[in-house]
Amino acid sequence: MAQAAVSIETEGGIATVTLSNPPVNALNQAIREGLAEAVARIEADPAIRGAVLCGAGGSFIAGADIREFGQPPQDPSLPDVVRMLDAATKPWVAAIEGVALGGGLEVALGCSHRVAAPGARLGLPEVSLGIIPGAGGTVLLPRLIAADKALGMIAGGKPVSARDAAEMGLVDRVVPGDVHEAARALALEAAEAGIPAPLMKRAVCPPANVEAYEAQKASIRKTARGQISPIAAIEAVERSLALDAEAAFRAEREAFVSLRDSTQSAALRRVFFAERSVSQLDTAQGATPRRLDRIGVLGGGTMGAGIAAACLLAGLGVAIVERDDQRAALARCRVLGILDDSAGRGLLSPEARQAAEAALTVATHFAPLAECDLIIEAVFEDMDVKKAVFAELDAVTRPDAILASNTSYLDIDEIAAGTTDPSRVIGLHFFSPAHVMKLLELIVTREAAPDVLATGLALGKRLRKITVPAGVCDGFIGNRIMARYRREADYMLEDGALPEQIDAAMRDFGFPMGVFQMADLAGLDIGWAMRKRQATTRDPSERHVEIADRICEIGRLGRKTGRGWYDYTQDKSGRPDPWVTELIEAESARKGITRQSFDAGQIMHRILTVMQEEGTALLSEGITASPEAIDVVMINGFGFPRWRGGPMFMMDSEP
Repeated sequence: MAQAAVSIETEGGIATVTLSNPPVNALNQAIREGLAEAVARIEADPAIRGAVLCGAGGSFIAGADIREFGQPPQDPSLPDVVRMLDAATKPWVAAIEGVALGGGLEVALGCSHRVAAPGARLGLPEVSLGIIPGAGGTVLLPRLIAADKALGMIAGGKPVSARDAAEMGLVDRVVPGDVHEAARALALEAAEAGIPAPLMKRAVCPPANVEAYEAQKASIRKTARGQISPIAAIEAVERSLALDAEAAFRAEREAFVSLRDSTQSAALRRVFFAERSVSQLDTAQGATPRRLDRIGVLGGGTMGAGIAAACLLAGLGVAIVERDDQRAALARCRVLGILDDSAGRGLLSPEARQAAEAALTVATHFAPLAECDLIIEAVFEDMDVKKAVFAELDAVTRPDAILASNTSYLDIDEIAAGTTDPSRVIGLHFFSPAHVMKLLELIVTREAAPDVLATGLALGKRLRKITVPAGVCDGFIGNRIMARYRREADYMLEDGALPEQIDAAMRDFGFPMGVFQMADLAGLDIGWAMRKRQATTRDPSERHVEIADRICEIGRLGRKTGRGWYDYTQDKSGRPDPWVTELIEAESARKGITRQSFDAGQIMHRILTVMQEEGTALLSEGITASPEAIDVVMINGFGFPRWRGGPMFMMDSEP
């Protein structure tokens, strides 16, 4: 037996089988081989009456080792191991701590019983990798819990809590104390009373509510937006309802292999690994991050309040500074509203909610910033304003405090040059809403000290963000690419397309909303201010579309004013506006442009092409370190469909 990966200790007739593959006990070949040998040994030993299966290091099993995908198969396969457990004649109790995800939950389903610690999470997240469970998950789970609950876990991919797992019948007991000891006790009970029929021998559990089940399937199909694995999950559960277990098991494996070898799965696996590697920054390697206990936030608007709330939710102290009492009161209300929402959704206990509020200070003067370790400026996007703010911060903060700007476009090197110590200045570009969005761009300024950069990365990790380093340029990574494809969308308006056609093409491609819908949601005044700022330096030979400016000039600023690219006065989701159509057509005529028709494919080809061109430029200029970083930014910051892998992945994978 592979003793380093799987160990067995026997006491009182119960064997404890421990899997050890740090840090998360992924089911690699050594684990599978050791577990298969353990099952065989326990079955053959009459002195052993039952077994407890657990993972070393406080976690059960986080899933299969996806690094083995695409490699030649090695025996035993995970389906073989799960089938061995399911067919065992002695009780096996899965003692679940930490997580039982993917193949880890399939292994637990192969056991005759399951107990879980209160904080454990159980799930089948394979759809997030473009696949479905491939070791019996879609066959065994609907034979243990109602089919609608099973479908929710398989097609949704989100883990459930131990409490919810117990309520649906997925685990036998939730144990607040020693999970291993409780599992041993249950194994002894089962050895006396006998084990239930293997799941492969049981009838499937029908949906609790057939009408709701049909609605659930319709909702999954609608939200898949082109991703095939959620649809495959529905088909797999349907097969389990219609076929015997053996036939369903074979069909599941065939579907799993087909999905695993698909472009979508390759894209999703690449994103999975990229999100875990893009935070590497050579200039910060080996540097020790500075202390991070209290964060200052200058500006308590929507963005500043979101940043403050994100820090409070991460257990940091926060001081917000606003210009006057009225704005300070609004800032406090915004932050407390976010905390209340988090508490209402069960993300904060009442005690944690109270502690977070106690850790918040809101003031109208800079004094509270003197004790902050890192200060994030989140004021109006204007260079003169930001320079003035940093001059004040330079005077009142500790010399070792880090100064960060949340600017979306401005030159942070220019901002840093106005301070006495530019080495302590970086950019931390959050995406709105800052307490929700996972992406954070760390802007690497020219003179930033290595430990300052390391602290920026540490803050991102503390906030559970995906932190992507970027160099200084107009818009950094994400906004620079977005500005380019937004400009291309404007060109298409003059050339013959309408906003609703471009937005529909983007939604059909997989974006949650189109570029004009997004602009209306954010507020058209943001882009208008940027265009006015760039007007003095714009190349006279560059094609410039004035349609958006004409819309803003009459006060149509998007959803907040009731009209923008769309009309929201009669329908909150927005309706195409004949006035906008007339404006667009008039601008085409004024410039002598003969309008042509566009289909969705032509629209997306133009958008993708400019995304890829700008991404290539970012790489050649050294603004970003890798194509993967660009894709991670576009997926997590701008809604690029994850299952497509990102614009750079699509460029590399095109035939």
